[in-house]
Amino acid sequence: MKINSFLTLLFIFGVSSLRAQQPNIVWITSEDNSIHYMKLFDSNGVETPNIERLAQHGVKFNRTFSNTSVCSAARSTLITGVYGPKLATHYHRAEQKITLPENIKMFPEYLRNAGYYTTNNLKEDYNIYKGVDVWDDSSKDANWKNRKNGQPFFHVYNIGTTHEGIVHFSEEKMKSSSTITAIDSVFIQPNHPNTQNFKYTNAFYRDQIQKMDTEVGQVIKALEEEGLLKNTIIFYYADHGGVLPNSKGYLKETGLHVPLVVYLPEKYKNLSPFSIGSSTNAFVSFVDFGATVLNLAGIEIPKTIDGKPFLGKNIKAKKLVKQDEAFGYADRFDEKYDMVRSLRKGNLKYIRNFQPFNIDGLMNNYRYKQLAYSEWKSLFDNGQLRPIQSSFFEPKTSEELYDVENDPFETINLANNPAYTKERSQLRNILNSWIKKMPDLSFYPEYYLIKDAFKNPIAFGKAHRKNINRYLKIANLQLTSFEKAKPKLLKYLKSSDELERLWALTVCSSFGEKAKEFSLEIEKIMSSDTLLLNRMRATEFFAITGIKDTSYEMINILYQSKNETEALLILNAIVLQRDFYQKLDFMIDITKIDNRVRENKLIVERLKYLELK
Repeated sequence: MKINSFLTLLFIFGVSSLRAQQPNIVWITSEDNSIHYMKLFDSNGVETPNIERLAQHGVKFNRTFSNTSVCSAARSTLITGVYGPKLATHYHRAEQKITLPENIKMFPEYLRNAGYYTTNNLKEDYNIYKGVDVWDDSSKDANWKNRKNGQPFFHVYNIGTTHEGIVHFSEEKMKSSSTITAIDSVFIQPNHPNTQNFKYTNAFYRDQIQKMDTEVGQVIKALEEEGLLKNTIIFYYADHGGVLPNSKGYLKETGLHVPLVVYLPEKYKNLSPFSIGSSTNAFVSFVDFGATVLNLAGIEIPKTIDGKPFLGKNIKAKKLVKQDEAFGYADRFDEKYDMVRSLRKGNLKYIRNFQPFNIDGLMNNYRYKQLAYSEWKSLFDNGQLRPIQSSFFEPKTSEELYDVENDPFETINLANNPAYTKERSQLRNILNSWIKKMPDLSFYPEYYLIKDAFKNPIAFGKAHRKNINRYLKIANLQLTSFEKAKPKLLKYLKSSDELERLWALTVCSSFGEKAKEFSLEIEKIMSSDTLLLNRMRATEFFAITGIKDTSYEMINILYQSKNETEALLILNAIVLQRDFYQKLDFMIDITKIDNRVRENKLIVERLKYLELK
């Protein structure tokens, strides 16, 4: 045999040997369910025998977090391994997709470049322009079967059975249809009203989780029948928390704390630092999933990925179990705006509300298609809720702190409890450091980011890091007394920096009537500020405090907006004032709204709601 032929055969053998050692990896992703409804993780949940069998032959991760609580933002974190506020991928759904910098890729592209066959069936839902090299196939027919002989594969299988849309049933269906799960047997969260509606929704949802488990079993069976199970590592997880009110779209544990089970066949059990059939309380997040898959495949993890691997070679259990932190973020979900960040550390959960005057229960059209949401709001309006149930429809505090082991539904705020002063300070500092490190782009308005940051958000963040740190410093004046904040607030209200004025106004609204001594300065901003958003925040201050009726001014500000995302934020303020503060009617003349603005889908939703009310 010629030496060249021999070397060619040796090379082919070497590549084949490498491929033979690389595991197939399958992600089975269910939509919209947290740990609270599966018996494998919570005693109040239902049995999921197929997922439970995966856990018997794998590892159960008890502390897994989706980083954010809605699909497009969560999936954007999953596919990049980069925190959403750093990339501006955390809005649901973005009015425009962001462009990834050249040095950041969707991680399946690294797998594909290393010889993996990559497929996705079916849902993508990224807030990012997708490269052509991410998937060999992403469609309803995508499967591992079309790969080359012996080629390792990475396959994502999405299950929509538990998606929020399944609980958008009518009253007629609720009255006429029974559930497999006994309605009177279900656990009702303490912050929810214990009504027949909530009981039925809980039971119906648990039925769907059991249907989803059957679909998980079908994927496993297909792998087994093709003789692939012995070479395939399987992740089962949910793409974020559940569909019941105050879960999806919120930074509660029911929105962020998701199930994760990883099955490892005998030949790959050495890739887990934990023994097969065990569980761990090590904290892992979606930002870690891409790094973990690359590590399992033996592929070098790019430095641009924020996450750290929790499986694969050179991962030590002793180090992992010390991981006890997970970060969360929430901004605009559909037409509803807010800005919230969270940190779970051990058994404590810290939530930072940057706009605490925003009401969690503010109308979101998709959420309120669920009868349970509508009933909850109606009970609140009629004064039929206990205080623990009413808080969803009331202004928040700037800081929240919960012991989630003893208070899993976050009902007792410990932020001002003297016994937790040290812990609150520690978690506040960790969260602030994380915000600065990214840096968090949300300190700029969304419409500003779309215009100036979406073509390269990383470069924008680096160039504006000092500004972001300064705006954070202003926002954190909320966390001190008004007397201490007062001289600094006056300085920032008069600042030549438009966004310094914006954040000073936001802080003033957070202080409410305490800040009424700034009324003259804020009135100047309302009438003549160069930034339309500042004029809106000024009118919002007067509406929140009740100092004066500014509905006319707010409507005219809406008419002046030529930007859909800016106008959406103005409408958010209008709905907030109409439903929860001054409760005035806003007589909007749709013909005076900019043509392009009023054609926007989310704007249409808001205007439709304002007309129907």
